[in-house]
Amino acid sequence: MSFSIFLVIPTVLCVGIVLYPLYSLAVNYNAARKTRLPLIILPFDCGHPLWLIIDRKVAQWVRRLPFGSGTFTRFNWRGWEIWDRYRAHLELGDAIFFVTPGKNYLQLCDAEAVSEIFQRRADFPRPPESTEMLNVFGPNVGTHVNERVWLESIQQSTDLIKYWSSKPSINSVAADTRTVSLHVMSGAIFGKSYPFRGADQDIPSDSKDDSSSYGKALKIILDRCIPLVILGRKNLNNPWLPKKLRELYQATLVFQAHMTEAYESEKVVMMRNGKVENNLMTSLVRASLANVDQKGTTNAAQQEGLTEEEVYGNVFVFNFAGHDATANSLAIGICLLATRPDIQDWIAEEINAVLGGIDSRESPYETTFRRLPRCLAVVFETVRLYTAVAIAKSTGSSPRTLSLGANTVIIPKNTVVIPNYSALHTHPRYWGDDSLKFEPSRWIVSSSSDPSNKEDLRPSPASYPTEYLKEPPNRNSPFVGWSGGARSCPGRKFAQVEFVGVLIGLFREYKVAPVPLNGEDDASARARLLEQIEKDTGMRLLLQMLHPEKAVLAWRRR
Repeated sequence: MSFSIFLVIPTVLCVGIVLYPLYSLAVNYNAARKTRLPLIILPFDCGHPLWLIIDRKVAQWVRRLPFGSGTFTRFNWRGWEIWDRYRAHLELGDAIFFVTPGKNYLQLCDAEAVSEIFQRRADFPRPPESTEMLNVFGPNVGTHVNERVWLESIQQSTDLIKYWSSKPSINSVAADTRTVSLHVMSGAIFGKSYPFRGADQDIPSDSKDDSSSYGKALKIILDRCIPLVILGRKNLNNPWLPKKLRELYQATLVFQAHMTEAYESEKVVMMRNGKVENNLMTSLVRASLANVDQKGTTNAAQQEGLTEEEVYGNVFVFNFAGHDATANSLAIGICLLATRPDIQDWIAEEINAVLGGIDSRESPYETTFRRLPRCLAVVFETVRLYTAVAIAKSTGSSPRTLSLGANTVIIPKNTVVIPNYSALHTHPRYWGDDSLKFEPSRWIVSSSSDPSNKEDLRPSPASYPTEYLKEPPNRNSPFVGWSGGARSCPGRKFAQVEFVGVLIGLFREYKVAPVPLNGEDDASARARLLEQIEKDTGMRLLLQMLHPEKAVLAWRRR
């Protein structure tokens, strides 16, 4: 009897493991079918953390099979949108349901519908699982310090171009932009400035630069964030876990210690009414002290400010978004510019006209940043083609109505609604026949064509063209690079200021080009680099160049 029970239990479990996903798939299919929208059935839940770990490898393996070119290998892996762009929506329509055993996913390429979702925040909240990764060190609320970002970005990029221009060629664009972004983060968040060091430069033994341990810890956390979310920080401290997970746990301790040290030192200075720096940690500590009475104890009855955990959560969010996302966008943007010498000249003309003879490191943020629409157009165009972070909404626990063209559709409960950023950002309906081309000038409008623009954004001489950035409207915009609606990405300005500051430091006096391979002329080398960017950019945790070391560039003085 006992032997038969031991056989029955595993059999029941195996049958359940097979049947339950099929049952869930049937339930989800039935719910999606009622919308009468196009359906694509996928065998795995697109957003399941375990699937996210192996999806690309499985898809690559299946593609090698004789039948490996179906909907599974086209849609059921991270980053499919970058490869597919707007083609699926051109074939099937502006709204497509992905039916999986876990959840239903509604992919949208309709600017008006996406705008409606962002405006109706209560009806379409963020899925809890999409923000869980950002809360591993505590909840976040968001803020930014732009002046410090500006100064740090220009200083770091000035040091960066000295390093790059001293070499015949470099293949460390991604690694070095990560360092730049890390140091900008450290200055803007913690008030600590560090000298730039290239990928092959060692830190002197007598240096007090502790950014290395902080940077390594942050890199490990961001690279292995999915298992961190699945297992949780506390569960990583087990000797039987793989070495990489134990390293991840140690990285969280190092990062936590760095945040705690900065928080406590800022708090002591502020409570003693000492001089404080203009950085994010100062702002967060000031907000947290709203919970502390004059005796230095927490007042539970007056929870108006941030808790210490919320301070850490905000610091991590800005490290996540401001470091990894911006560093990846910078690397892609620099490589795109290397394929377009005409755009390099275009922004260099603007930079030199705005700055004149002053040292870029002495340029004031308030009066300089707003006068650089061409540089900001490069930022917008890079993000348009290669948006670092995908956006997700949800219908929550209730069905929601949504206008799609002339029709109103009832979206089932617990549906993840995804504005397909890659399709929205490249659909010819919104961007014209050159929608897939890197063309920052699409964002620039001459003030002479818009009499309502009274502000002269340009410096002397008067003959220089007066231009401004054609920012997307708040409603019905096909551009969702930094989210949309009333709560756009809190790090949006942070990223824009950092990107523009780096462009100033790099392109004011220098230009960049891909190093030709044997037998290539300059045009062929640029075409090869552009093809690499298009084919080698994909999702890991965020969108990035998967093999950036293959992009070999040379910097030369103008």
